[in-house]
Amino acid sequence: MKILDGVRSLAPRYDGFILDIWGVVHDGRRPYPGVADALARLTDQGKRIVFLSNAPRRSFVVHELLTGMGLDSAHWTAIVTSGEIAWRHLARRDTPAFAALGTRAIHIGPERDLSVVRDSGVSIVTDLDQADFVLNTGPDPDRGAEDAGAYAAQLAPCAARGLPMVCVNPDRHVMVGDRHIICAGALADLYVTLGGPKAIEIGKPDPAVYDPVMEALGIADRARLVAIGDSPHTDLAGAQAAGIDAVWALTGLAAHAHGEAPDGDRLAAVAAAEGVTPVAALTGLRW
Repeated sequence: MKILDGVRSLAPRYDGFILDIWGVVHDGRRPYPGVADALARLTDQGKRIVFLSNAPRRSFVVHELLTGMGLDSAHWTAIVTSGEIAWRHLARRDTPAFAALGTRAIHIGPERDLSVVRDSGVSIVTDLDQADFVLNTGPDPDRGAEDAGAYAAQLAPCAARGLPMVCVNPDRHVMVGDRHIICAGALADLYVTLGGPKAIEIGKPDPAVYDPVMEALGIADRARLVAIGDSPHTDLAGAQAAGIDAVWALTGLAAHAHGEAPDGDRLAAVAAAEGVTPVAALTGLRW
């Protein structure tokens, strides 16, 4: 697999860039070196950038996070998050799965993720007997959760009742700085082992989440689009399912798994085992 040191060589080939955020743009605390410059240079060349994230919160919350890190919002067209898409489904009840849900949820996750139900018609309850479903936005990264089993006592009674679960972040793991922690997807897996139903997962790799991205980009030719992400399971698989070229960012989870000097042949073998075929790998989102 070809390994690129920056996005400069991608600019002539693509008009639209679909960028994952956590593990590509920032490490959970600060942007990676060179990111702000790369975004500015791509924008200066007329490229359109949309962030597509499995963040379990509304897009405006992520916008505030990125600008709070010092990134210039003039350098992207839109932000699409799994939390935003979940909010739309909860508010509109526009699919059979969401139409069948009730309006009262037990929330598994930090309070800061509750933008996903604000003004959606869903209320959060603490009494299990009142709950219609489980809203899973994942552990609080600040707590350093590294073991899904720690949530078994909280999830087991919900599973025993057979409550449906909405998982607003299909990621299983993420890096926060140099710490490897679990995400909502890991809790969705645990829920099944406890006897609960398979979760409704919102986000990559579901190709449907690329529809609002395409709308925001305004580029009909998918051959002129590229997605950059650090997770084969979500970022690369999702882009491939949507018919979009993918580039594997060797930051975030990939850096944790493959080190600072990965071998192209080994990366190709790992990608093949995951069933994905990225057009290249990228050492970092820099120019």
